[in-house]
Order: sequence, then C-alpha cells, then structure tokens
Amino acid sequence: MKVAVCQFNVQWDNPEANKQKILQLVDAFPGKGSVDWIVFPEMTLSGFSMTVEKTTLRPQDKEFFVKLARDCNCAISYGGVENGYNNLITLDKTGAEISNYSKIHQYSFGKENSFYKAGNKVDNFSLNGFSVTPAICFDLRFPYLFWNAAAKTDIYVVIAGWPARRADHWMTMLKARALENQCYIIGVNCLGKDPDKIDYSGNSMVFDPLGKVVVDAKEAEGIFTSDIAVEKELVARTRTRFPFLNDRRPGKEF
Repeated sequence: MKVAVCQFNVQWDNPEANKQKILQLVDAFPGKGSVDWIVFPEMTLSGFSMTVEKTTLRPQDKEFFVKLARDCNCAISYGGVENGYNNLITLDKTGAEISNYSKIHQYSFGKENSFYKAGNKVDNFSLNGFSVTPAICFDLRFPYLFWNAAAKTDIYVVIAGWPARRADHWMTMLKARALENQCYIIGVNCLGKDPDKIDYSGNSMVFDPLGKVVVDAKEAEGIFTSDIAVEKELVARTRTRFPFLNDRRPGKEF
C-alpha cells in the first residue's frame, strides 16, 4: 500500500482558506492517482482550535473530503469536530465513511476538555487488507491505548496539532509505538503558528515495525510519500521473528 502524509501551514479558524490550500497541494502532488491513502492533520480545516463554531464540520466540509477521495481515487483520513467530539474520520476511495474515532485523551493542559467531549472507545478498521487503529495527538502519550490494540493492528494512524517546542517528544514516541508494538505508525502534524504564537513544525513521519523511517516530511509543506510500500507481510515477519508480544502480561500489577 502506498501511503501519503499531507502537512501544511494551517490558517487558524479558516476552513475555506485551508480547503484551498489542500486543493493546491493535491494539484501539485506528482503522485496524485498513484497513492492508496492520504492522511491530514488534526482538526484539518481549522487547526487545533477551541473556537467550536470553526472546528465543527459542516455538511459542505464533509462533502469536500468525499469529493477529494473520489477525485484522488484513494482513502482519506482527516480531522474535525462532530457532536462535540474531536474526531479522526476515514473515507474509502468512493467517499464512504469507514471509520470515525473520537479522541479519548483530552489535552487538559490546553483546556481541550473545557470545549470538547472525550471519546471512550478504541476504533479499528480495515483498509486495503490492513488492520488500522486510529489515534489523535495527545493519545500518543498513553502507550496502553496502543498496547491494548496491538494484537489486532498492522498500522496505527495518529493525526496531530503538536507544538514545535515538543517536536522531539512527538518523533520519539511515534518511533517507540512502532517498535514496542511491532507495526507501522503514521504520524501527521501541521505547520504554522496559532493565535497564541505557538509554532507547529510538521515532522510528519511513517515508521515501519522495526522503527525504520519510511516517510519523513521534516518541516516542509506538501504531500509526502515513499517509494517503499507499506507491507503487511513485514508486520507478520517481524512478530514471528521477534515474538515479543507473546511475553506481555496485560492487567498484571507488580
């Protein structure tokens, strides 16, 4: 499977401007039509904002991504607020919704819990033969969420609005989740600066089950992919050769 990550300079609380930016990037992307899945950052059309009327997805916003999936002939994962929840939504290449995950761990340090409701269910969906578990930003700091889903997961996908000042945490934990769970992880973050002057440096990355870098967008704007395909067989080979997951002791207190 060919995976692409899209990181761009998000215009805070401006869905229409962000739609135009996405279309520009898609039009300029030489791999359009040749990838199987494009992943966008958390709260894709607004940035990680507490302005609920801007973060909440309108029918025309959802239709934008449906049309994008159809035009690109690939799956799309994007973020936005629905019914008060911070969600990660995945569409297949026909534009049909195949997953809708609500963020479980809220970033109370940034008062997210004062504006949005917390999800309470881990999701899992199938895409091109892969079993995928979605997560959003702050979820990455809670490894048990990933450990508990590892046995049924080939790929974790994490969308984020992660500040540049903690970019090293972001990249380190993405690699750690791939290594400790012996599967792929896709992490997609935004670029730009929010109204509080907080910088976002992107650093969207894909790691394989051995912790090797498959995609590294660094701090550039655009859609990025790799000539190396994401392979389900590599997950199986890694777990067979190093059967570490069998040694876990879930729920055990020491």
